[in-house]
Amino acid sequence: MAQVSLQVRNSLDLASARFKGDTTISYELILEKFRSIEKPIDKYLTLRDLLRLAPKVYYDLLLKHTEEILPYIYTPTVGEACELYHKLPLKTRGLYITLHDKGAVAAKLAAWPVQDVRVAVITDGERILGLGDLGRNGMGISEGKITLYTAAAGVNPMQCLPICVDIGTNNPTYLEDPEYRGIKAPRVTGAEFDEFMGEVMEALAAWQPHMLVQFEDFGNNNAFRLLETWRHKMCAFNDDIQGTACITLAGLLSAARATGRPFSEHRVLFLGAGEAGTGIGELIATYMHLRHGLTMEEGRRHCFFLDSRGLVCSSRTNLQHHKVPFAHDVEFCPNIKAAIAALKPTALVGVSTIAKAFDREVVEAMCALNDRPIIFPLSNPTSKSECTYDEAFEWSKGKVLFASGSPFDPITDGAGVTHHPAQANNAYIFPAVGYAAVLARSSEITDEMFVLAAEELAGMTDMEELEQGRLFPAFQSIRTISKVLSARVAEHMVKAGLGAAPEGVTDWEGYVAANMWTAEQL
Repeated sequence: MAQVSLQVRNSLDLASARFKGDTTISYELILEKFRSIEKPIDKYLTLRDLLRLAPKVYYDLLLKHTEEILPYIYTPTVGEACELYHKLPLKTRGLYITLHDKGAVAAKLAAWPVQDVRVAVITDGERILGLGDLGRNGMGISEGKITLYTAAAGVNPMQCLPICVDIGTNNPTYLEDPEYRGIKAPRVTGAEFDEFMGEVMEALAAWQPHMLVQFEDFGNNNAFRLLETWRHKMCAFNDDIQGTACITLAGLLSAARATGRPFSEHRVLFLGAGEAGTGIGELIATYMHLRHGLTMEEGRRHCFFLDSRGLVCSSRTNLQHHKVPFAHDVEFCPNIKAAIAALKPTALVGVSTIAKAFDREVVEAMCALNDRPIIFPLSNPTSKSECTYDEAFEWSKGKVLFASGSPFDPITDGAGVTHHPAQANNAYIFPAVGYAAVLARSSEITDEMFVLAAEELAGMTDMEELEQGRLFPAFQSIRTISKVLSARVAEHMVKAGLGAAPEGVTDWEGYVAANMWTAEQL
């Protein structure tokens, strides 16, 4: 890996030396070199080197080939990058705030070289994708995620700040690794965690009052509490909870159209009852409440959850607080196959990080109940996916309505028809919603805004596209998609009294488009 990276770095030095603004030679050289690299992690390192050596070429490449480049900036490659972050030859782009900064967080922010920050992505590295506690190495997830604000929605990268809060790690591998550069002590918890994060959040709010803060990959024990503590005090949201919920709701709404049945008639069974799963359940209930007049309790009855002990139901005791609203008065089922037989779901959503959990028997059971079974294995990275598209397509005989967390290749059937697996990529959602909040200076981001974004996104595919498996519009048009979503959400923010339109702005789509950053601005 180091040898390849060195070779790439040398060629990038040549390209950077040649790069004098408008030159096709260096751009083509970079693209050719990038495509010739075999290992994803080396492509990741190449892109980081390119950003350092020739940022205009880097952003040209990112914005013109977004769909090709993103897998090497974010999922699935970013998982490996985070695991190896302390060993990789790279320079951190973000800000570390550690327990040693207690009492001086505000001063550290004031000393940051860029003061005009509009968006921050913050993690403590405790639950990186499906990989667990990666401690200080979680910086890689903040750096990757914040790049999507620029690529997808056009936020100026100079106004974006990735942050990793180092409060220790419970990962024994890192605690024993002499190369690990984070705090080598168990994570702080409880009151000590809340006190320190309180200082961090208050300092961020005082430093940049209109800044958007995105919580990323905090552990279940802290994620919900952080969100509920801060979402009404400042413009903050949790992408693992709310962004995942929004893209999944959009996919379910599209899939429901393909089945010919309104979504209000569907029942969703989740494998996994962590922050991602119950966050989806809550947004489904919110949608049912806002659009179909159900109470939140009635809306939640469309969602059922399986955790490591079986079906979440009213007969179980000592449930975590976020599971309690979904503990319905139904008979306990010990596993997914029993739950499918008893509950007869129309949709199956995997948020368990258990690879191959949706086996042939599970998929065939869903097919026995539904002409077009909806199966969403959402766990990341690819190695944690509950099933692959090939498996779901084969076992369902092509009937499946599919969306996954990580990308899979299309399938061409015997008749020559190509079927496209949808990727439930949060990048459809959080950059657009976040940029809307920045442009409208919204004081908070509500669940209704995510419902609106999900509906808008689901409405961008027609029936012909749905039949091909395209539950979402083509990602290659992400900036056009984001323009529409940002405009609709910003309009709602203003109407709800949570934001304000800039002076003279009546055409939000035009305003969003005019404020999308391009590489030409470097």
